[in-house]
Amino acid sequence: MPRSLLYVPADRPDRIAKAAGLTGAAAPGALILDLEDGVAPSARRAARDGLAAALAEVPDGAPQILVRIDARTPATAFDDAAAVAALGPRVGGVVVPGATVAMVTGVAGELDRTGRHDLMLTALVETAAGLLELVDLARHPRVVRLALGEADLAADLGMAPGPDGIELLALRTQAVVASAAGGLGGPTGPVATDFRDVDSLRRSSEALRRLGYSGRSCIHPDQVPVVNEVFTPSEEELEQARELVALFDAALARGEGATTGPDGRMVDEAVVRRARRLLAD
Repeated sequence: MPRSLLYVPADRPDRIAKAAGLTGAAAPGALILDLEDGVAPSARRAARDGLAAALAEVPDGAPQILVRIDARTPATAFDDAAAVAALGPRVGGVVVPGATVAMVTGVAGELDRTGRHDLMLTALVETAAGLLELVDLARHPRVVRLALGEADLAADLGMAPGPDGIELLALRTQAVVASAAGGLGGPTGPVATDFRDVDSLRRSSEALRRLGYSGRSCIHPDQVPVVNEVFTPSEEELEQARELVALFDAALARGEGATTGPDGRMVDEAVVRRARRLLAD
């Protein structure tokens, strides 16, 4: 699962090409070509019609390509889904904003109609209605990850989050619980709108990782290196996880259900599950 997902307006081939050419620590795990908020409403149809030309600017070996469709109405969502389906294997998935079970099912049906059964969906939850369906969305057969669109969600709830975002903690936790209940990996964290404040980005990303998030969306290339660093396990973390797994496996071989780690703490199945998950990521 990508640790950083960079939004790029779908009507800006120059930005798409630049984002696709980022390398090393600055390279996003995925690009989200945006047919929704990143494009003026009057330009969205032209952006959709120009997707094939925009993708032509993406070199081989570029990050995974996703497309966020315009789901203001079922009609715009289904038209966008059909256009994405026609793009072929260069596109690996669809981001469905304002996600509800009905909208996700409708988009999946449109993709199936075109023969694109392989295109999986990210459910971007932005409304109270979607929030109440988080578990059902996570269990939907075409959904591979959950994400929260917190600005839209806060507006829908009449919420005014402060600088520390503590008001959003319960909502973020719901997404983590629903993802686990649905057998998904950790959800994707929300964008940070102040892309110049990298210190705040780091702090909030670290908090999201501790909460169980697997990565974060970005709106500017300068955010990508920080997000990549925070959500990528360090070599020290990986080595500690390997040691815990080895200790526990040795204990099981001795017929013991738990053992003691190098720090004196008990190591049992619950502790090792997190270590195994860290190594699997």
